[in-house]
Formats: sequence, C-alpha cells, structure tokens
Amino acid sequence: MTVKEAAKSGGALRSLALGRAAQELGLKRGELDLAVQLGHVRTTPGGSGGPPRIDRQEVDRLRGAGGFPDALRERVRTVGTMEGAELVSISPARFTRLARTGHFTPVRFYLNRYRAVVWLYLAEELREFALAHPALLSGRTPPALRALLDVGEDRRARNWRGRRLGLLLRVTEDPWQQAAAIASVLDSATVAEVVTDPCERSHLRVLRPELVPGRPDTPAAREVVERLLLADHPDEILWHRVSLAHALREARELRPAPRPGARDEARPVRREVSVRSRPVPVAHHSGRSPHGRGLLARLRLRKKRRDAGQVGRDGRG
Repeated sequence: MTVKEAAKSGGALRSLALGRAAQELGLKRGELDLAVQLGHVRTTPGGSGGPPRIDRQEVDRLRGAGGFPDALRERVRTVGTMEGAELVSISPARFTRLARTGHFTPVRFYLNRYRAVVWLYLAEELREFALAHPALLSGRTPPALRALLDVGEDRRARNWRGRRLGLLLRVTEDPWQQAAAIASVLDSATVAEVVTDPCERSHLRVLRPELVPGRPDTPAAREVVERLLLADHPDEILWHRVSLAHALREARELRPAPRPGARDEARPVRREVSVRSRPVPVAHHSGRSPHGRGLLARLRLRKKRRDAGQVGRDGRG
C-alpha cells in the first residue's frame, strides 16, 4: 500500500458514512438526517464532492453522552397532531388551532394515502411550549387567535418553509448557495424580477437545494407538494425578495456567476460548514413586514453578536 493509499484509508476509518453512523447511534436514517439538520450531529464534507460524513470522534462523543441512545432519539422524535395533542394534554382540535396560528412550527410533512398533508412536530419543542405557555392550553381561545382563525389563517406551511430555509442557510457560507436556497422558496417569475441576469438565474438553478427529499410519483401529489414549497403570502414573498437581493449583492462581490466560455474563471467555490448549534425556527407572521432587512441579514447579525460575546468572555478570562 502506498503512502497516499494509506492516508486515504486512514481518513475513511476516521469518518463514517451516514448509514453506518446511523447504525452506531441507534437511529433510523431519517432520524439521523433530522439530527444533522437540527445541529445535534456535526458532519464534515465528503471527499471529492461526495456526501457528508461523520467523524468517528463525533460518534464517540454522542455515544458517551448521558442517556444514550434514548436521549438522542428523543431529541429527534416527531409526532403528528393526535400524538402531539396527547403529549401536551389538549384536544386535537385545540392543537390544530395553535398550529394554524403559528404557535407550533412543523419540522417535516408527508402526504397520506388521500393526498392530505400530515404535519410533524418535534416532541421536545411541544413539551417546552407547554411549560412556557400553560394559559394557551386551557380555557377559551384568545380573541386575537380566534380572529385569525375566522379569516382562515394557517401558518403551518409558511413556518415550515421559514424553518427549512433557516437550516439551509446555516450549513453554507457561500453567498451563491445562500441565494439559491432563498430563491428555492420563490416562484420563477418573482426570481426573474429580482435576478434579471439570465446567467445568474441559471447558476442559482444549478445550486438550488432540495427542500424535501424526493418528490411524489403522481402529478396530483406533486402539485400538492409544489404548493407547500413556494411562498404564498405577500409579506412572506416580500421578506424573501429582500433577502434574495441582499444575498445576490454579496455573491456578486465575491465572484461573478459562470458564463458560457468562462467556466474555469468563474467556477463556484463550495464552502461547506458543519452545523454546530441548534437553529432557531424562522417564523413569518401576517402583518409583519421585513422593513428592508432580509432573513440572511438577521442570521449574520445573530452570528456577529454571538462571536462578540465569545470575545468578551475570553477577554475576561
């Protein structure tokens, strides 16, 4: 075995493929994917542009944590409406009302056999909500929430999109990839209004991430899913338009989009970063406007504040 082959073999042994890591952590593959998205499990970029991997040290850290494997599994446990209502000791109808008004943010969804959307929520978040807001779990529905329900308000899809986009923005520092993630929740006509250059739109399509794994087979089911993926409220659309314009300005400053005949000069630089902290869901509420600051700007401001706080603590030490 050559030195190069030995080094390559040693690197493979120090990291695990996602399927193998899921087995060692006692998780189903879907549970591991969710744990990675939520920042509970750190990944490293795969070699030669391959899928991400998990370091052996990270697996050992998780296996050595208290309560393993039940504690880790519980952190990614998802529940539907019936089980979620039982978990917080309320009726399924009240649970649905709270979810429709944005108090519970879905983390996933699927279509049942009747092509109805089934929203899934993190059990851990539901328990935290019940402890923090006991008044909303009993008694009459507050008038403000009742007014929203009377006009058909339903923020579940909107809040899921905001959460999913927030997760995507946290796993890359490349502004073109961030712009592509934001563009993925806008329809093509809106994207064309913000991104007027055809080459830039083409580049964003190439980098566009998948919001959901796979797509349904039947046209009717695909139509249902497509409606869930795109922003549909005026405030939400405006929010993402502003965020896309901001990300696009930063991307152009870093490097131009590839153009025909100039691929080598403008090859995208994919800079993956490990997810290291639990992300905060990004919810969009009716009647609230972006006021000129997009989602990307808010995320970076939060990061700067966190870094500044760390510097202050180090100085006092």
